[in-house]
Amino acid sequence: MKISKRGEFALRALIDLGIASEMGWPMLQISELASKEKLPIKFLEQIFTQLKAAGYVVSRRGKFGGYSLGRPMSRIKFGEVIRLIEGPLAPIRCVSQTSYARCSCPDEIHCGLRILMFDVRNAISAILDRYTLADIVEITLRKYRRDKVTPPFLQRSIPLTSVLPKKTEALRSRRRAAVRNQLSGSRGSQSHNGRAKGAAK
Repeated sequence: MKISKRGEFALRALIDLGIASEMGWPMLQISELASKEKLPIKFLEQIFTQLKAAGYVVSRRGKFGGYSLGRPMSRIKFGEVIRLIEGPLAPIRCVSQTSYARCSCPDEIHCGLRILMFDVRNAISAILDRYTLADIVEITLRKYRRDKVTPPFLQRSIPLTSVLPKKTEALRSRRRAAVRNQLSGSRGSQSHNGRAKGAAK
């Protein structure tokens, strides 16, 4: 299995939408995603058309429109998305569970290559069908905190107060503040620990 650029960009875009949602911004404009990922907008639009048709994202028109996730992150599995964009996970079709096709081998049941490729397919799908978008977003944000890097989309220039109810925007603001406090808190605790260790020496 090889992931094409289209598949790679689709997965990265979904991760970006997930991170933005955790930062309190459930909707992103395609220009923001294209700028962050350094992609042509037209290419990204084609990818989102496919993701939207499958229900992974939804869109809204207008000045403050854009794309948001179409289902909970815990219900978006990477194996499913890759199958949508790329086709079967199996390296050869005769071992595919979702898109089986008989190969040219005269004795498929006793084919050593097929037995090997079954193991390969099972290993790939075991990982990709286990991880959800929620898992990867959590891992990514954890790494940002560990490396003391500010996550993308924490600050945005697009004012959503004009399109979101006041209660909803207040909730988003509290979530962004909590993330900022968590980031600054981890930096503070690390510097405090460093001073304590220095004093102990």
